[in-house]
Amino acid sequence: MVLSVIHTPEETESRVISSVFASRYAHEPLPRYKMPKKSIPKDVAYQVIHDELMLDGNPRLNLASFVTTWMEPECDKLMSEAINKNYVDMDEYPVTTEIQNRCVNMIGRLFHAPSAKGRHGASVGVATVGSSEAIMLAGLAFKKKWQNRRKAEGNPYDKPNIVTGANVQVCWEKFARYFEVELKEVKLRDGFYVMDPVKAVDLVDENTICVAAILGSTLNGEFEDVKLLNDLLTEKNKKTGWNTPIHVDAASGGFVAPFVYPKLEWDFKLPLVKSINVSGHKYGLVYAGVGWVIWRSKDDLPEELVFHINYLGADQPTFTLNFSKGANQIVAQYYQFLRLGFEGYKHVMENCIENAKTLRKGLEKTGQFDIVSKEQGIPLVAFAFKDENKNLAFDMSKALRHHGWIVPAYTMPADLEHMTILRVVVREDFSRQMVDKLLSHIKQTLVEITDASSDIPRITFTMEVKPTGDDKDNEKGSMLIPETSVHWRKDKHKVVHKEVKVTGGKTKGVC
Repeated sequence: MVLSVIHTPEETESRVISSVFASRYAHEPLPRYKMPKKSIPKDVAYQVIHDELMLDGNPRLNLASFVTTWMEPECDKLMSEAINKNYVDMDEYPVTTEIQNRCVNMIGRLFHAPSAKGRHGASVGVATVGSSEAIMLAGLAFKKKWQNRRKAEGNPYDKPNIVTGANVQVCWEKFARYFEVELKEVKLRDGFYVMDPVKAVDLVDENTICVAAILGSTLNGEFEDVKLLNDLLTEKNKKTGWNTPIHVDAASGGFVAPFVYPKLEWDFKLPLVKSINVSGHKYGLVYAGVGWVIWRSKDDLPEELVFHINYLGADQPTFTLNFSKGANQIVAQYYQFLRLGFEGYKHVMENCIENAKTLRKGLEKTGQFDIVSKEQGIPLVAFAFKDENKNLAFDMSKALRHHGWIVPAYTMPADLEHMTILRVVVREDFSRQMVDKLLSHIKQTLVEITDASSDIPRITFTMEVKPTGDDKDNEKGSMLIPETSVHWRKDKHKVVHKEVKVTGGKTKGVC
């Protein structure tokens, strides 16, 4: 959420919304930062807001975001029908609560949760407002379990820490700062753009509440090696007796890996993985914003964090940071699960992967870029200019906006600040035709930004004139400039490279 600034009375009075288009109904400008004194017709209010929203970017062309920007009309209709339902009102909307429970069980089985195999098939999890809330809840569970264990052992419990890679999404920094947990980051390095499991385990100590692994890095889409992390951490736990667990942030990759890379070991099949978060509004194929967090078992969620609500004679446990929230995204998630099934999700993800490969090959053919993303990962292409001029990436991002595309350019985190990356997220609604069109616009902008950064070449002649000597030996037809040396020198165009210093933390991609 973006923080807003309250304007002064002077600023408020001077800033108005012109309603010329709707002037047949409204004769006076509307105030921009304070409530109007009088009511206006509903069609005028609609037209004024509709016109202003036209200046936003086109969501379908927003290649910066992982968030779903298209759903089937039938699902749009279901969301509209459920838009006035408050999910937290379990007593009034028991069917919506049941739908959430079904989704939790489906996701638990997808991630091989042991509790999902039980007699009643009851996975432990909850719907959240995106993966940010899911990560907060998972982090709180780890912190409380660690504190309880330290108290029982009679050890200090005031300095918890969490180990992550420097490539984590900003919500991990928020969790650490909001809930007073030290964030220990594994620095990235050239050629290694995700957390190194070996270095991560080296940072683990008796105060580590968990190690967070990323399945689908925001920066380049790469999967971290959760299997290796599990094996290394298991060895360290045996030596130290700490029993440090793992959380998998599968916000982007949780709805990709099970369908495209079924043999990849990253989920609850690994004993130390105690909780997983995933974003339904990313490759879960639902509009923003719904997320999910699933725990391995009830034992991994401390009971003191769970609130119990009785309705219809049954106990309904709840564990959320938010209270009121719309039920329509949960309904939409259930629609996608029923509508697509395993086969449908598999086809969608495979098509996204193929379109990402086509884009990757097209970029490689230009000879201008190094591909930073990996072939195994979420469907995106991250690339950098071979030229060391950092401005080129930002120039291209700006030039592509003239064609309607939103392609982010950003600097990498600590120790890799010299790298500037461009990233294209391939979503379900990014078709092959759109890939081809984007490639043609990238080639066009390459010419534009190259021409813009060069002058017409000039050659300057410098002649040093010396006293005349003996001319006899000069050949016929030669230009007689006795004892004169001619120096050819091409003036080099002065290129100014500007580096944008990132302050207040590391650069993060949008989610």
